[in-house]
Amino acid sequence: MSPLETRLAGLAAAGQTMTYGALARDLGWRIGALTAALEALMEVDFAAGRPLRAALCEGRLSHGLPAPGFFQRAVGLGCRIDDAEAFVAATRTQLFRDHAPD
Repeated sequence: MSPLETRLAGLAAAGQTMTYGALARDLGWRIGALTAALEALMEVDFAAGRPLRAALCEGRLSHGLPAPGFFQRAVGLGCRIDDAEAFVAATRTQLFRDHAPD
């Protein structure tokens, strides 16, 4: 498991989200490297039929939602997003449930 995957699993287990900037700082990465890694992870998740773990990230100015690039990439992968807030809420709920401590 990559450091990014480990950190996202920890967030999901705790029922938390994090801004891109805070996550990049935690990992010691630049934002560009984080964005590229999240997009690659979205491809893996979508191909495997899993909820998009990148939904645990929040844009600094997006009122708790991921940045616009998240939605663009998700639609590009084939996700249908009629309501961004509902899509993110459902995705986060599934991630929190999947990673809940036993």
